[in-house]
Amino acid sequence: MENTYLTALHGMPALLFALEDPMASFSRKKYNAGFERYYASQLKTFEALETGYNNAIDKEQFLLNMAEELVNTAAEKYEAEKRHSKKEGMLMNWNLCLVGFAFPSLLKYQGNVSQPLADAIIAAWKKQFPQTNLSSAPFEEIESGFHRKWCYITTAVCETFQKPDDCYELTLLRDYRDGYLMDSPDGEALIAEYYDVAPTIVKRINQDPKKDEIYLGVWKEYLAPCISMIEHGEMEECRSLYVKMVRDLQETYFYS
Repeated sequence: MENTYLTALHGMPALLFALEDPMASFSRKKYNAGFERYYASQLKTFEALETGYNNAIDKEQFLLNMAEELVNTAAEKYEAEKRHSKKEGMLMNWNLCLVGFAFPSLLKYQGNVSQPLADAIIAAWKKQFPQTNLSSAPFEEIESGFHRKWCYITTAVCETFQKPDDCYELTLLRDYRDGYLMDSPDGEALIAEYYDVAPTIVKRINQDPKKDEIYLGVWKEYLAPCISMIEHGEMEECRSLYVKMVRDLQETYFYS
């Protein structure tokens, strides 16, 4: 039991630091393989966590110990770094590693410890880094987001207004994406970048009690003008405004 406990405890920081650059594996083409490699590399820790949790008399204390081992290690590295920009980059990478790899890997393991530990880490992480707002989701939910393509945010807005998937607005924007944007310089790279951030943006908005108001604001400020621009042949103007929308939402919901 003691060896199992220590194996679990010592394995916790690796859940966060196993990926030096999580963004490199967080794209439509690379996420599946990157996730499977991560999951396989942490399986020994998951097994020790499950055994330790099932045998623990005080399960809440076990979860707290494990969560704090991960969070405290991160806090030490964070405080040791003096450059503000570097610290922000570290925190962004850690957030992505947790949300994109650690939590979905725990949920894939499907142990008794899986969801309780994810919740304990989220609580401890929020306490240490109050500017963050993490949540856990299974691999399938995250991976499916990459297939919604450039209309991921638009789809969420239209769903709020109870518009069908083949509504005029979504069809117009998909045609714009697959035609003008894909054929324009850097268009494919722009779409690939969008894959990386849109699922998290939508997930964060959906967790907000005022999500309907937020989506209405997105519609009025960005999407309705974009649709009008396409209708009037103002393709570059539409591109500029849509990019601005993604950047604005990214600043509010992806990095925070």
